[in-house]
Amino acid sequence: MAWDVERIHLRADNHRDPAHPLRSGGVLRALHLCEYGAQAMAVHGGVLARAAGGAARPGLLVALREVRLQVARIDTLPGAIECEAGVLAAGETSQQYAFRIHHAGQLLAEGRATAMLR
Repeated sequence: MAWDVERIHLRADNHRDPAHPLRSGGVLRALHLCEYGAQAMAVHGGVLARAAGGAARPGLLVALREVRLQVARIDTLPGAIECEAGVLAAGETSQQYAFRIHHAGQLLAEGRATAMLR
């Protein structure tokens, strides 16, 4: 949806897909919103790298902190979910972002994620 050097705002609607790879027992749990936050970090790194004429470095999610989930599952939510992620710290070997995920104006999840870069 939008991005700048400090943050990105994305929209997704694949949480309703019966073939979603994170589903188990036919359910996509709210815990998986952490993956949406981590993917927002990766997309942000990619668009920043491309804007600078390069390519994003691969990373590995190494920590989640202060995660708060407001719902138990997300596969039954109609319409898109939106994720906002903002850089808290970025260095040569790691990045830390805060993320917030909403649906129809309701907060679903928030937290911080750290990735180590290769």
